[in-house]
Amino acid sequence: MSEKPSLFSRFSGGVAQLAGKPATFAIAVAGIFVWAVTGPLFGFSETWQLVVNTGTTIITFLMVFVLQNSQNRDGKAVQAKLDELILTSEAENRFMGIEHLDERELKRLTELLREAAESEPDHALAGKVDHIIRGRRTKLKKKV
Repeated sequence: MSEKPSLFSRFSGGVAQLAGKPATFAIAVAGIFVWAVTGPLFGFSETWQLVVNTGTTIITFLMVFVLQNSQNRDGKAVQAKLDELILTSEAENRFMGIEHLDERELKRLTELLREAAESEPDHALAGKVDHIIRGRRTKLKKKV
């Protein structure tokens, strides 16, 4: 775990931190304000409009990749922390890897857990959860 993060990972983490600051938002608003105020100076020309359209499009396009990289790493880190908590607690180890369930299976599992929390004793839930998770693992093994 002492591996040094890649240059892009460090860059995307830094950009994500900066992008989320109120000062960054204020700078963006100020930039749009300056652009709008200069409209009469440039006669609201197509070039004047193209400047803001091009600038915002390029920034948005690049930010998608930078922020997605940061989010992916954060998501994996949170998942690893949750897996560690599951392994070192009295929680059920069968919940390891449920992030790979499809949307329908996750929804059904969430419903079962909610229902169980409201009414069923813990042991009644175990069989239902096992059925969903074992079924998914069987499907994953068949794909490989």
